[in-house]
Amino acid sequence: MTISVGDRLPNTTLVKATADGPDQVESETFFAGRRVALFAVPGAFTPTCSAKHLPGFVEKEAALKAKGIDEVACTSVNDAFVMDAWGKSAGAGDITLLADGNGDFAKAVGLTMDGSGFGMGTRSQRYSMIVNDGVVEQLNVEAPGEFKVSSAEHLLSEI
Repeated sequence: MTISVGDRLPNTTLVKATADGPDQVESETFFAGRRVALFAVPGAFTPTCSAKHLPGFVEKEAALKAKGIDEVACTSVNDAFVMDAWGKSAGAGDITLLADGNGDFAKAVGLTMDGSGFGMGTRSQRYSMIVNDGVVEQLNVEAPGEFKVSSAEHLLSEI
């Protein structure tokens, strides 16, 4: 079942790269007590994700924070090392990159897609959401192959 506005995010473990190596992050703890703009991409270093999705959030991060967002985060079914390298290559220093290496978070929120035709296996759908103290306040899920409603610009226009 797909998560909906008003639902509490399920607790899963994500991984964030740090100077000391991979650090496990419980989603329940990460989203607690603050308002987070979360966006998900099918894969780091993939064309739309690298050319449009991540750069849009890098560009609009300050504007999102000016509207009451405490943190901007991205998740993808990639490992923490790939997410870290992708963030560095994109100049995304202030965006928190959360690796969902086994797709547990994507499965738990019901937003997976089958990328087997591209050799990618099960991945996250492309979406954006506002999470307020662990509860989904806003959710924008893209239609397959689209990039419209999950963009930073669209999310910003709805706050």
